[in-house]
Amino acid sequence: MAVDIVDHLLDAIEEHEKIYVFHEIVHNRHVVGRLRDRGAVFVDSIGEIPEGSVVVFSAHGVSPAVRAQAKKRNLTAIDATCPLVTKVHAEAIRYDERGWQILLIGHRDHQEVLGTAGEAPDNIQIVESPSDIPQLSIDDPEKLVYLTQTTLSTDDADVIISALKKEFPSINSPPTDDICYATTNRQTAVRDTADDVDLVLVVGSTNSSNSLRLTEISETAGTTAYLIDDVSHLQATWFSNVNSVLVTAGASAPEHLVTEIIEHLTEHYNGNLKADSIVNEDMTFSMPKSLQTFLQSRDVTIQGRAQ
Repeated sequence: MAVDIVDHLLDAIEEHEKIYVFHEIVHNRHVVGRLRDRGAVFVDSIGEIPEGSVVVFSAHGVSPAVRAQAKKRNLTAIDATCPLVTKVHAEAIRYDERGWQILLIGHRDHQEVLGTAGEAPDNIQIVESPSDIPQLSIDDPEKLVYLTQTTLSTDDADVIISALKKEFPSINSPPTDDICYATTNRQTAVRDTADDVDLVLVVGSTNSSNSLRLTEISETAGTTAYLIDDVSHLQATWFSNVNSVLVTAGASAPEHLVTEIIEHLTEHYNGNLKADSIVNEDMTFSMPKSLQTFLQSRDVTIQGRAQ
C-alpha cells in the first residue's frame, strides 16, 4: 500500500513537481531505488523539504512532532503509515490518556519505535531486552501496559514479555497482538521449516528489521541463512553439499526478486521447486483519505474511479 501511494503520486504530478518521502518508504533497497529513479526524493528531515511541497510519511509512521513540523512548513502530507502501526499508535494514545505508563518493546533507534514513542514521550519507556528492566521507573504496577514494535521476532518479544510479567505480575497486555501478521506468518514458516533444509535464503535489505529476524530464526534452528537483496548476491560456494534450500522474503521485498532467485536455483542447480504456504494472506488496506483528496484535486482516478 505504501509503495503504491508513492507510485500514484508520481503518476499524478506535473513534470516540474517533486514528491518528497520522509525516510525510506519501506526498508528495501530495490523499492527505494526504483522510486528514486522515478523522481521521488527521500529525506531524513522535514526541514529539507521546500515549503508548500507534498510529503509522504513512510510505512513506519511518524510522531506528532513530525506532523507539526510538516504543518508549519505548509506541506501537503500524505500518510502511508501501515495501518497495523497506526493501531499501536492509537493504543499508546489511549493508555497515555488513562494516565498509564507504557513499556514499548522494540529497537530504540527504529523509525517505527521513534514514531510510536512520540505519541506519549513522557509516559513511554523503551525496552530492547530483559537487561533494560532493572532501569525502568515504574510508579504504579497496576497501571502499566506493554506494546510492541510490529516487526519484532515473536521469539525475542516473548522473552522480553515473560521477563516483564515476572517483574511486574499485574502488567497489562494490548487487546490484540501488535506484531504484524505478515511478519508472524513468515517467522512461523521459517521456524517450522528451517531444520528440514540445508540452507535458508532471505530476500530483503540489511536495514529491514523483519528480514533480519528471519535470518536469526533460521540460525537459531541450526540452519545457515543468508540475507540477500537480489540474485546477484548469490555465491556458488554456499551450495556445496546443499540439497535443499528454503527461500523466503521480508515483508517489503518485491515478488520479482524472489522469482529471479528461484529461477536461478532451478536453472543453475537443476532444482525442483516445491511451493508451500503456511497461511493464505488475504488482508488488504484502503488508500488513505489524504491521497484520495490529493488525487481528486488533480482529477486523477485509480482503477477507473476516484480514490
